[in-house]
Amino acid sequence: MQPSLYAIDFGTSNSLLVAVNAERVEPPLALDPGARDPSVFRSISCFSEGTWSFGAAALERYVSEGMQGRFLRSLKRFLPVLSFNETRIGTRSATLEELVGLFLREMKQRADAHYRADVRRVLLGRPARFSDDDAADALAERRLADAARFAGFDDVHFCAEPVAAAYDFRSRLTEPKVVLVADFGGGTSDFTVARLTPGGADAEVLAMGGVSIAGDAFDGRLMRRRVARHFGAEVRYQLPFGHNVLTMPTPLMDALCSPADTCLLARRDIVRFLKDVRASALGPDDERHIDQLLCLVEDSLGFQLFEAIEAAKRGLSDTDRVLLEFEYPGIDIRERVTAAEFETYTADTVAKILERLDQTVAASGLATSEIDLVCCTGGTARVRAVAAGIRARFGDERSVRLRSLHSVIQGLGERARLLTA
Repeated sequence: MQPSLYAIDFGTSNSLLVAVNAERVEPPLALDPGARDPSVFRSISCFSEGTWSFGAAALERYVSEGMQGRFLRSLKRFLPVLSFNETRIGTRSATLEELVGLFLREMKQRADAHYRADVRRVLLGRPARFSDDDAADALAERRLADAARFAGFDDVHFCAEPVAAAYDFRSRLTEPKVVLVADFGGGTSDFTVARLTPGGADAEVLAMGGVSIAGDAFDGRLMRRRVARHFGAEVRYQLPFGHNVLTMPTPLMDALCSPADTCLLARRDIVRFLKDVRASALGPDDERHIDQLLCLVEDSLGFQLFEAIEAAKRGLSDTDRVLLEFEYPGIDIRERVTAAEFETYTADTVAKILERLDQTVAASGLATSEIDLVCCTGGTARVRAVAAGIRARFGDERSVRLRSLHSVIQGLGERARLLTA
């Protein structure tokens, strides 16, 4: 095949690519031979000793070198954040557009090598909303376009990810249907109501909406309620010559409880502050918890910790109780968590997601009874409270599960093929 365009699903956690020309859409390309599923390229990067690694190789290198490199994850989450302009990488500063562009360029180069081509056109997936703020949403798309151009693409197009998932589902239909597509990723939950006709040239989108709350937010809740205390969330300290008993600053704890932000705690000023807190801690438990936080930060263990938290979250979709474990020299965490507790911790998160779903349906001008099918994709769709909320609105008989990781990229491929006509 000689591709004329790539479709790329650049995700908070995972990224995928398909090659497209006027005649066909290829299956997702095996970009990462070191991954369990080679078509799924983990959205992680590692900079060490002057060179970059990506995907499975980035994680392997990061661990093998004793977590000493600069490890980056969830970069997509920062696209709408105006205050995140650049960060220090080695001896120089790198912009967010450059960091995302390096990852996209790696995807492009691997695909070009496979197809022996130099493809300059790309269709990128994007959330229905990067942010509720219109200016931040526009900033995020602009940054992603700039990153794609940095990667070597001259002609950049976008398609909303839930619309892409609708294109993928349309291939299964034998008659017209009104479909609600719910795409639950790592950083955003996106919804589209569309009228789909088999073999039609385009999908008729009736409404589209989304919220920047999804899988990472659930992990953060579990971190905050059951794990953060092991890393100083409840520490009390008193500075020399001070009279007030102090607690850990809220912004620092917010960063600790965010999968994307944990790596930012390694800044020198923060480490210096934590060591001052350690020297001023009021009790042995406070000292031990700060020691664990310093170990987490200085050995860059945030990624591994949130992998353990995510595993516990997944387990609670299928069982009533899990053991959340994280062991490392100097850190030993064992927390039993029940599904009922997790539901309590995340109730407001679920409510915000379902509220945006209801708003999207209302914007379509249809009643819930007029939605023929509800198609869910993404791991967060399996969270019990989210699944229960969807069942309560639409019933089991109208619910369809799409391919968790591949429905968006396949739909992007179908949409991209229209651009080649």
